[in-house]
Amino acid sequence: MSLPAQEIAPLVPAIEPAGSEGTAQTPRSSRLVSLDAFRGLTIAGMILVNNPGSWDHSYEPLTHAEWNGWTPADLVFPFFLFIVGVAITFSFRNLAMEAGHARTVLRILRRTALLFVLGLALNQLTNTDGLSTLRVPGVLQRIALCYLAASLTFLYSGARTQAALLAGLLIAYGLMLALVPVAGHRPGWDDPEANLAAYLDRRVIGENHLYRETWDPEGLLSTLPAVATTLLGMLTGHWLRSSRPPARKTLGLALGGMAVLMAGLAGDRWMPINKNLWTSSYVLFTGGMAMLTLAACHWLIDVKRIQRPLLPLVVFGVNPIAVYVLSTAGGELLDRLTIHGTNLREWICEALFVRWTTPNAASLLFAASYALLWLGATTLLYRRKIIIRL
Repeated sequence: MSLPAQEIAPLVPAIEPAGSEGTAQTPRSSRLVSLDAFRGLTIAGMILVNNPGSWDHSYEPLTHAEWNGWTPADLVFPFFLFIVGVAITFSFRNLAMEAGHARTVLRILRRTALLFVLGLALNQLTNTDGLSTLRVPGVLQRIALCYLAASLTFLYSGARTQAALLAGLLIAYGLMLALVPVAGHRPGWDDPEANLAAYLDRRVIGENHLYRETWDPEGLLSTLPAVATTLLGMLTGHWLRSSRPPARKTLGLALGGMAVLMAGLAGDRWMPINKNLWTSSYVLFTGGMAMLTLAACHWLIDVKRIQRPLLPLVVFGVNPIAVYVLSTAGGELLDRLTIHGTNLREWICEALFVRWTTPNAASLLFAASYALLWLGATTLLYRRKIIIRL
């Protein structure tokens, strides 16, 4: 199913061919090529994290923190939500003016529903017990809800209100986790099962429909701070849309990113950085990291005009949702198919890499090869100007 290009802009970028003259913004779209590259970098990271050659052998930076703390792998998902927020500011203003608020809202609702249903379908691929145990939350489901909340917020409020809402979400979420006791347990965030977010997931969604037995990292309550991550991206988008010179925008992004990151590290002393709970300190820390990464992309592409070497990242970002869905489905297929009693993933890893290097290195080489496979597929689509849209 296809939607107009403006409608899918928060998730699918417009691309300026490498080496084109003029600014790094296309005349047909106000989105930045540096944002496209940042999106491609995030998608590449997602594939590396989600598709090791062996689930038992991975370098620590490519595995998620078990509970408190963070690794580079824990940056991927908040980076994507941050990018969605930035892109909303570049696409929805013109869309609302051309289509009207009512039609725009209907389009937002339709896209939200499509993303959510697609997420459920992906969950069903890994479910062998029927709908009675289908996981309801998920990555695409969270993207859908954050997209919905951020899009409507952008349509009906200004930057100051959006900033106030962001702060309110972080404060309210932190206070709820810190002050609300759960079923005889003291309030807090140290126990994966004995916290308010896990309790609400069990009561509202049901234990048979969660990722873990008693809690879910993409659950209901933790979606609120995930919305805050998207709003932080939206506020960054306001800065990038301004008429300031590109170099000043880069400097502002870098300084703002450092300030937000330091706020997250300071908040870690009270509420730990925790991806599974998407804690307020996690929002600030990862948001600051996202701003700094975007500042680097902006400096290279929009200030220094270095575009051609970064074209693979831009190409990777053209079909982000399609790459996520297809690479995830492909990974599940690799796990299910077997050869001589070994699943296809580990059989390929063993045959091509394990024999001449260490297990961890072999696992990484498999993941990198899998990422290159999808880069090749997206390059073919890019050359033919094909964008797979929901």
